[in-house]
Amino acid sequence: MKLTGNILDIKQKRDNRHQDVAIEINRIEYVTYKKDGRYYQPFEFVDEPEIPLVITGDCLSRKSNSHKEEDEYEFNVYDKAGDDYVLNENKFLAITTAYDYDDQLMILSSVHYAVTVTNEEFKQIKTDRHKATKGKSGKKK
Repeated sequence: MKLTGNILDIKQKRDNRHQDVAIEINRIEYVTYKKDGRYYQPFEFVDEPEIPLVITGDCLSRKSNSHKEEDEYEFNVYDKAGDDYVLNENKFLAITTAYDYDDQLMILSSVHYAVTVTNEEFKQIKTDRHKATKGKSGKKK
């Protein structure tokens, strides 16, 4: 995880001016809901891609209730479709920051990025990741 730029510049309205802010995400959590008896239960799969996912500030807006505790922020995530930005309700980003007063630098403490997918997409992601890791372990021998 890595933060470039000032994440606090991002406000509640998405803005193209925040393209210089970037968050590199090393861990993606995929969530789906399956019926277990009478109720739907969440199932998750955590993926750690070799190349980090980069989300730029122009694809983010801060949620109105985003300032939960000091230095904790939640964001709406937008998908870029051509020149338009479309809010993706299935993506969730939350970060925790700390400030280093000696170096006058904001540090990214934690990142939680989750994507809600359908059951079919969930199975496909797990299968693809399993094949990729199996192929990688076979090359090392």
